[in-house]
Amino acid sequence: MSFGNKTDPDCLLDEIREELRETQLLTGRPVLEQRVMEALRQTPRDEFVPHELRHVAYANRPLPIGHGQTISQPYIVALMTDLIHPRPGDVVLEIGTGSGYQAAILSQLVKRVYSMEIIEELAADAGARLRRLGYDNIEVRAGNGRLGWPEHAPYDAIIVTAATSRIPHALIGQLKPGGTLVIPIGSQHAAQELLVVNKRGDGSTEEKHVLPVVFVPLTGTGED
Repeated sequence: MSFGNKTDPDCLLDEIREELRETQLLTGRPVLEQRVMEALRQTPRDEFVPHELRHVAYANRPLPIGHGQTISQPYIVALMTDLIHPRPGDVVLEIGTGSGYQAAILSQLVKRVYSMEIIEELAADAGARLRRLGYDNIEVRAGNGRLGWPEHAPYDAIIVTAATSRIPHALIGQLKPGGTLVIPIGSQHAAQELLVVNKRGDGSTEEKHVLPVVFVPLTGTGED
C-alpha cells in the first residue's frame, strides 16, 4: 500500500478506509462510525509530531516522538477509538498520552478525557500542546498507568496505547459495568494482539481478540 499524499488529511482518510477493507475479516469493521472519521479529519496530526517529521505527518504509519515512544498509526488510532463506541456523555481514561494525538481525537467525541503518561516530559509537553490547540476537556497527568486514575473512576471506556503481557486489574476495577477496555496484549519481543474487554453488569468480563498489532511496552510497576 502506498502512503499517498503525506500532507493531506483527506488522503489519510482514504488510506484508512482502504486498510479497513483489507482487515475487515479480522476486525468485523468494513467502515468506522462517521463521527470517528470526522474527528480524525479535524485533528491536525502535524501538530503532534516533531517538527522535522511534519512533512510525513499524514502518512498512515507510526512516527517517533522521542523518548523511545511513537505516535500510533492513524488507522490503529481510528480503530481503537471506534471499538469503544464513544458517546457524547462518556468519560474516558487513556493510558499512554504520548504526544496527545489520541486524546485530541477522543475529546471531540466524548465529554471528558483523562490521560496518563509515565514519561514526565512527554506528559508536560502534551498537556501544553493540547491547551494551546484548544482541547479544553482533556486533563493530562504524569503517572503510572498500570494503576489507573482512581479519582475520576469509574470510566465508560479505557484505551491503553502500550502493550502489556496481562491486563492490569486496576483498569478493570475502574471500568464501569457495561464499559469497554481496548488494550494491546503481548510483549515487546513477541506477538501482540489488540484486545477488546467488555465488563458485564456483574463485574465479570468478556474478551475479544481483534487483530495483530505492534506497540511500545507499557512501563511502570503494579500488580497485573
